[in-house]
Amino acid sequence: MKNLNMFKIFKGWIQRYLSDEEAVVLLLLLICGFAVVITMGGMLTPVFASMLLAYLLQGVVGWMERRAAMPHLLAVTTVFLLFVTLLLFFVFMLIPLLWDQITNFVNELPRMVIHGEELLRELPRTYPGFISEDQIEALIQRSTAQAGKFGQWALSSSLASLPGIVGLLIYLVLVPILIFFFLKDRQEITAWFTARLPRERRLLKQVAEEMNQQISNYIRGKAVEIAVVAAVSWIAFFYLGLNYAVLLSLAVGISVVIPYIGAAVVTIPIALVGLFQWGWGNEFFLLMIVYGIIQALDGNVLVPLLFSEAVNLHPVAIIVAVLVFGGFWGFWGVFFAIPLATLLKAVLNAWPKTEIEGEPG
Repeated sequence: MKNLNMFKIFKGWIQRYLSDEEAVVLLLLLICGFAVVITMGGMLTPVFASMLLAYLLQGVVGWMERRAAMPHLLAVTTVFLLFVTLLLFFVFMLIPLLWDQITNFVNELPRMVIHGEELLRELPRTYPGFISEDQIEALIQRSTAQAGKFGQWALSSSLASLPGIVGLLIYLVLVPILIFFFLKDRQEITAWFTARLPRERRLLKQVAEEMNQQISNYIRGKAVEIAVVAAVSWIAFFYLGLNYAVLLSLAVGISVVIPYIGAAVVTIPIALVGLFQWGWGNEFFLLMIVYGIIQALDGNVLVPLLFSEAVNLHPVAIIVAVLVFGGFWGFWGVFFAIPLATLLKAVLNAWPKTEIEGEPG
C-alpha cells in the first residue's frame, strides 16, 4: 500500500511538471549543460572565456553597426583590434608591475611577520585586563608554524605552476582567435545550434529572452564595476602611500565578483598591510575609513546604477550559488554563479505546470 501511494505521488509529479514536451527538452539541455561544465569545465575554460568576452564585445559591435553604419566585418575587425591592444597593454604593462609587487611582498614577509609579533607583544602591556603574555606567545608559536606551512605550500605551488604558465601563454593566443570567430560568425554558430532544437521552442525562447535581458546587463555591468572599483581603489591607496597599491586595488576590483564574501575577504590583506606599514596610527585608521567609503559607494551608488535592470536574487541565494558553483568549477564557477542562479530562476518561473483534475488550482 505504501509503495502504491509513493507511485501515485511520483506519477502525479510527472504529470504536473513533465507532461509538456518542451519542458522535457529543456530539462535534458540543462542536464547536458551542467554535465559538460562539471566534467569538462577545465578543458573548455578558454572556450567559455572566449564566449564571455565575445558576449561583452558584441554590444560594441552592434553599436558600431547601428550608429556608425559599419559593415559587420569592419565593425568586428575594429572591435577586435581594440581588444587586442588592451590585452597587449595588460600583458606587457600591468602584469610585470603586478609581478614586481608580488615579489616585493614575498621578500618582505619575514620583516612583516617580525613587526606583527612586536605589535602582538605590545597588547598585554596596553590591555593587561583582556589578554596575557602567555596567550600572545601561544598565538605567535601557532602563527609561526602556520607561516612555515604556508612557505612550503608557496614553494611547491610555484614549482607546480610552471606547466600552468605554458598553458596561459597558449590561452593568450587561442582566446583572441576564438573571440574573433565568435564575433564574426555569431549568426552562423547560433543558427547551427538552433537547427538542432525542436521547432516548437516557446519555453526555450521565453527562458532565453529573460536570460539575455538580465545577464547581458549583469555581465557588462560587472566588468564596468570591476574596472571602476579597482581604479578608484588604486587612486586612494596610491594617494595614501600604501604599499602594494596596484596589487591590493586589483584584489579589491576582483572581489566584487563575489558579492558580500569578496569584500569581507579582501579587507584582511588591506588591513594587515596597513597595520604592518603604519602600526596603530592615524594613517592606518584613515586607510580603513577610505576603504569603507569605497565599499559603501560601490554597494549603495555604483551597484544600483549599473544593475538597476539586472538580476534580483536574495542574498542567501547568491551565497549558496557561489558556494555550490565555485565548488564545482573553481574561479569560473564563482564568476558565473549569479548568471547560473539566474538561469535556474528563469527556468523555474517559465516551467509549465499542468493542473491535475480534482486538485485545487
